Amino acid sequence: MLRSPCGRDGDCNSPAGQWLQYWRGSSRSSEVIQTANMKSQITPELTHDFLSSARVFAKAVRDVCEAAVLREVVGDKLTISQLKLLYLVAQTDSVTIGDAATFLGVSNPAASKTVDKLVRRRFLRRCDIQEDRRTSQLSLTESSRRLLETYEAARNQKAAEVFAHYSPEDLQHASELLDSLAAGIARQDSDQQKVCMQCEIYYRPDCRFRKFAEREGRCFYRLHKSNTQELSCPPADSPDHPINKEA
Repeated sequence: MLRSPCGRDGDCNSPAGQWLQYWRGSSRSSEVIQTANMKSQITPELTHDFLSSARVFAKAVRDVCEAAVLREVVGDKLTISQLKLLYLVAQTDSVTIGDAATFLGVSNPAASKTVDKLVRRRFLRRCDIQEDRRTSQLSLTESSRRLLETYEAARNQKAAEVFAHYSPEDLQHASELLDSLAAGIARQDSDQQKVCMQCEIYYRPDCRFRKFAEREGRCFYRLHKSNTQELSCPPADSPDHPINKEA
């Protein structure tokens, strides 16, 4: 039985039915007015101030909590882009040159050069599939695993020092607000079906951004975690292994 939109008596002309129609219309109008009022309060000056603060925050994190820490750990042996690539490989079961290019925001040839450098320095292993370098599978070496562990420990220590003057509740609230704001921006993206790599080197299994932005099925890390592929590489100490051929 369908329920009348005008109340239990089903009579839209009754006093109760007329009042309910008026209340619902007023409620919808109130929501529209409230949204319009909020939009009118977002001035160009406020927008510029907010975006400036967001950019300053992001750059401060990149400079102090990432780049400076990386220099302390490895000197000039590794760039932030190379670190990001190592982290991508560490968090997934299989990464191709194309994946690396998308993640770094560069062309396939540029990503291939980055991979070549990391292979020569023995930070990455590359196993070519059917002799096609475009479908090479990448994996970490023992050296790069230790490097990432050292870097993350140093970064966490630096972050603890930087945020020592804020309460855990303040940081948690700020984190949730940042995720909500980022999701609101991401929902304006014209390509809602593309794979999500927003978190870069900060993958979280329980990602609020993924939920807020409705990208549950498009997280690159989660997609590749579930697609384990066995690599048919010779042992690392074998002269036939790619790492030794290119050393």
